[in-house]
Amino acid sequence: MPAELVASVCTALRNEVAKLGLSIGDEPGPAALVFTEVVDPYSQEVSLSGCWQGQRAGTLTVFPDGRVFAEYQVLLPHPQDAQRYVEAVQVWGRPPALRGEAVFGEFAAS
Repeated sequence: MPAELVASVCTALRNEVAKLGLSIGDEPGPAALVFTEVVDPYSQEVSLSGCWQGQRAGTLTVFPDGRVFAEYQVLLPHPQDAQRYVEAVQVWGRPPALRGEAVFGEFAAS
């Protein structure tokens, strides 16, 4: 796995968090990522599936055509809405042109 690809995905995930005015420090990091090969049952193409496990969890899938999809837990209160929280951030595409977004959750009503 090219280190620069993983580093660019990690940076893109942190940038999505920063767009919200939040920080998760230097997470996710390339060193904490463990990859396994996954065979698509229909096409028989092999993708790489990486998993971060630690304080927060996340996944990174690298498809045979070079596209990536990554999701990483944030689990912090929403900076402007007390009824919501930032569950995770996602990035996808072909590096270096990655797009992304945040995934929000709502606190249960009391």
